[in-house]
Amino acid sequence: MKTRDRILVTTLALFNEEGEANTTTIDIANELNISPGNLYYHFKGKDQIIEELFQQYELALGSTLLAPIEKPLSADQDDVEANWYFLYVVIEEMYQYRFLYHNLDNLLQRYPDIKRRFKRLLQLKRTALFVICHSLLEQSFIISHEEQLAGLVDNMALSLNFWLNYDQLLHGERPPQITIHQGVLQLMTMMAPYLGDEALAFYSDCQSIYASMLEQVESSE
Repeated sequence: MKTRDRILVTTLALFNEEGEANTTTIDIANELNISPGNLYYHFKGKDQIIEELFQQYELALGSTLLAPIEKPLSADQDDVEANWYFLYVVIEEMYQYRFLYHNLDNLLQRYPDIKRRFKRLLQLKRTALFVICHSLLEQSFIISHEEQLAGLVDNMALSLNFWLNYDQLLHGERPPQITIHQGVLQLMTMMAPYLGDEALAFYSDCQSIYASMLEQVESSE
């Protein structure tokens, strides 16, 4: 692996584990066992590293969020599990760059360009969630107005955006798969009250998927 790539991989790990605000370029150089001058040769400071890490995150998450927008799923039963896996990938990618969310307000104040691009990602999250909700709820008579659907999507986007902070505050460090799958369960079951007579069956499906995923996590440990 090239030194530049090693710097990015190591910095991401340190930011996630120690916090971006608590990590200096000296810490990064020491972790890599290279001189600060060598680090400076590749990146002219921590700001440049943060910019490149965010660009990686932006490209990865943006591509994922476009998938259901460009090719919406139908409303059949199999889509419960298909949407589960989609949301898992979304939260997994957020988790891989969780330092952004653990220090979000501070980072967005310091980096106006990242704030603008992060807002665009948030809009993409809302659009993807809108498409998912629309496909799963299109047979429901409970949501009959776009305003109701928009309200549900906003609540889901809010939960998604701050899930990692909430989970860390409530539980501390947990296996990432549990944090991610529980986040997906939280999002999916927010739709259940709007499904009318199918609500209990939908919630039961979500609980079954969650239990199955946890079994896979436990068996792999």
